Amino acid sequence: MLKLLIWLAIALAAVFWFRAARRKNSNPPPAKGEPEIESMVRCQVCGVNLPRSEAVMSQGRFYCCPEHREQDRG
Repeated sequence: MLKLLIWLAIALAAVFWFRAARRKNSNPPPAKGEPEIESMVRCQVCGVNLPRSEAVMSQGRFYCCPEHREQDRG
């Protein structure tokens, strides 16, 4: 019985040692920087707020879609 406990202890030590070695060699996940803050603009027709990068701009005014840009012209 004592031999069985010794072999079990050796096996557990080996498992923990292999896990620690694998964790140490693995590449850490890439560091996430702070999320970029983007300004919001308001559509001149419907008033919806959307990120500036998604807005349609015409003559200094912002729109949520090309249809609203055309609607505001005429």
